[in-house]
Amino acid sequence: MLQDLLDDPAPPPFALLARAGRPGVELLLGDVVDVDRLADIPLPGAGGHAATLALIPYRQLTERGFECHDDGAPLRCLRVRSRVSLDRADVVAALAGDVDVTPGGFDVADDEYADIVGRVIRDEIGRGAGANFVIRRDYLARLTGSVPHAALRLFGRLLTGEPGAYWTFAVHAGDVTMVGATPERHVSVDSGTVVMNPISGTYRVPAGGATTGDLLRFLADPKETEELFMVVDEELKMMSAVCQDGGRVLGPFLKEMSHLVHTEYLLEGTTRLDVRDVLRETMFAPTVTGSPLENAARVITRYEVGGRGYYAGVAALIESGDDGLSVDAPILIRTAQLAPDGSVRVPVGATLVRHSVAGHEVAETHAKAAGVLTALGVLPLPAPPAAPSPSPSSFAADPEVAAALTARNRTLAPFWLRPQGQGERPALAGRSVLIVDAEDRWTAMLAHLLRRLGMRAEVRRWSGVDPADGAAYDLLLAGPGPGDPRDVDDPRIARLHDVVRARLDADRPLLAVCLSHQVLAGLFGLPLGPLPQPYQGTQRLVPLFGRETRVGFYNTYAARLVDGAEPPGVEVAAHPETGEVFALRGAGFASVQFHLESILSADGIDLLAELVTGALAPVHDRRAVRASLDLA
Repeated sequence: MLQDLLDDPAPPPFALLARAGRPGVELLLGDVVDVDRLADIPLPGAGGHAATLALIPYRQLTERGFECHDDGAPLRCLRVRSRVSLDRADVVAALAGDVDVTPGGFDVADDEYADIVGRVIRDEIGRGAGANFVIRRDYLARLTGSVPHAALRLFGRLLTGEPGAYWTFAVHAGDVTMVGATPERHVSVDSGTVVMNPISGTYRVPAGGATTGDLLRFLADPKETEELFMVVDEELKMMSAVCQDGGRVLGPFLKEMSHLVHTEYLLEGTTRLDVRDVLRETMFAPTVTGSPLENAARVITRYEVGGRGYYAGVAALIESGDDGLSVDAPILIRTAQLAPDGSVRVPVGATLVRHSVAGHEVAETHAKAAGVLTALGVLPLPAPPAAPSPSPSSFAADPEVAAALTARNRTLAPFWLRPQGQGERPALAGRSVLIVDAEDRWTAMLAHLLRRLGMRAEVRRWSGVDPADGAAYDLLLAGPGPGDPRDVDDPRIARLHDVVRARLDADRPLLAVCLSHQVLAGLFGLPLGPLPQPYQGTQRLVPLFGRETRVGFYNTYAARLVDGAEPPGVEVAAHPETGEVFALRGAGFASVQFHLESILSADGIDLLAELVTGALAPVHDRRAVRASLDLA
């Protein structure tokens, strides 16, 4: 059947898939249909087809109301009518041959991309827009001859040239053709078990090959470690939204490719949702967008010219089985998009964080494109090292490497690393909480923790919350979000001010986190301003009401205690030298600058229980205490 495709001058729609952990290569044939929304993806069995391969473009973010350059890339589905398993060696032999490609170059020059890196760090991360952002650039080339036949041969070359890929694939579906070797599973669902696979941190393999010493230095780099923890936190937000048990963190592991070595975790949980709803709620991975996701979409729109096509989207193979529908969906990265006219795009991006060095991020984009560009023949095959280097599998087995990976978990929150049993606290059982979402899905994690403590939690977007809406709830939790807490011209920030002030005026229990903590501190007259350096994705040991605790920070702004002068009726936990405020508490309220829900907060769930219990506790002289507060 593979030879039939090579002999056909106009091959029908097809897909070739080599998936990690599965023998052979799958050849899928079928017909193509475009749909508008993920809910419209045709499910297998309904129309007599055995499976559906959905190509989900980045522009599908508009389903969630997020910004993007709308390039019109279709949500294209291959309804699989025929499926054959092929021997891998036979496929490689049949697809041997070169592709006639004229090299081009990056559409964004190296110095221009370096400038973008600097501006994102200064103007976005440095002004509270988020923790990390992925900005793409495209390598452009042109091929001569049949596009689908070129895709087949590229697939054969990637199959032998890119070890460690989660999927190696070629898809030809009408005027949409793409070939890639993606390292990253976005999400899979099988028998109700959901798995996500955040990958971040990149070691660029030098020309002479990787060494254990270099790899250990990479694993000890705080920038690379924090970058991975950030995306784990971001994907735990997604897991908390789709899984009733929130998600357990497994790892870390190494992901080893021909030109790169990454670090990764697996997140595992269970769900009752339709697989299409899981796909929708997880659009798209922070490893290819940034965090928080909604604002990352805005930042991407500001800094990228034109749409992403399928870059950062997913390919979702939906199948039916004895236990219902399953989905296997890798992220569409390390992928060449081939247009009918022979033009080739290879989009790549670097994750930009507060520690990023422009030159290093430029080099990372070159390294990420190298595997596909080598398969295209644009780059030469790497020369064998002068001395034998360890095989890729030997790195993970090396005791020093294994120890370095294990050490990463020592200060993380055990709650997320182990099965999450019931942790109900009698004082909180059955109590209700309204969580105000300020455009950061940390609130899904907070809701999950509070439910584990026995509370009934509802999350509502800031624009749908009026100041009086919290009256029916025992607790109002004002959540985190991007932005400057002083910017009351921003409708979102203004609404947080109104909601927090109204809750205080109503003398009802309140907990405020991160951005909302800053708003509360400002109402108490504490000065607010930017930090000397952002603490995005940083674990710190801080004093907290008589003890020290290790917690995760994602902030660019902070309140400050001046000369130890606490507002009347407010107890302040602050840095003893700088006055940076970490937490507040008083009669019926508490707030924290850090994220109790983060994997970086070792005792997060216990601290959350303590603060909520304190806020809910009856205080006989509460009104007198409140009357003494001098609200700004």
